[in-house]
Amino acid sequence: MLPLPDPSTNLPAILKGAPTLPYEKLEHGKNYWIVDQVLPNAAEIAERCFAYPAWEYGAPYQPETWPGMRFHGALNQVELRGIETLVKTLIGKDKLWVEQPPGGLRLDCNVAQLVGAQESSPHPHTDSRRLCRYACVIYLSPKPAANSGTSFCRLRYPNGAIGGNLVAAPHANLVDALQVRSLPMQAWYEDVRIDNVFNRMILYKANFVHCATGYFGTALREKRLTTVFFWMTED
Repeated sequence: MLPLPDPSTNLPAILKGAPTLPYEKLEHGKNYWIVDQVLPNAAEIAERCFAYPAWEYGAPYQPETWPGMRFHGALNQVELRGIETLVKTLIGKDKLWVEQPPGGLRLDCNVAQLVGAQESSPHPHTDSRRLCRYACVIYLSPKPAANSGTSFCRLRYPNGAIGGNLVAAPHANLVDALQVRSLPMQAWYEDVRIDNVFNRMILYKANFVHCATGYFGTALREKRLTTVFFWMTED
């Protein structure tokens, strides 16, 4: 992932026939939101997560697409209702719900995720439009490392041209939109970076290309701890 070139840089045009993504400028309060000190008992919740005795293991320990460790039900029902009430106010929607994937699978909403420096790396992606419209991350590491928040990305073509930053209908995700299973990190420009700050919530439209900026830590209590949420809404 490369830094976005200065606006004054004269870059080439996108090659004719190359796959494209739509572009929407990221604007705080319109398509992403940052709320600091979002949980009144954040230290209590972080300690509850660190002390959880039965984490599930993902990559690189198990053949899963998600990294590190996780467990469902990070926030209790009272805490979750508070976050959902805030989210509905921010996005101007009356209803949120968690979509159920086909085949009896479960969407990872209200999940604690703990990922160390050696367990994963940045992976630009979008969340499936079939399953959610908004995604949310709450950072819960008391002493996070630098450059470990969330990055939003724009497509970078081999000739350096700048592309779009989101997946739109009729596509569900990047694989649908670009017809490729994966892209190297050099295929992305970093557009906006949100710092990892304890008890900060970042809420955003889930069809924007995004990724964790980085991971950190080796011991359990030193790793990147977040809670993540995915909600569907009416369009």
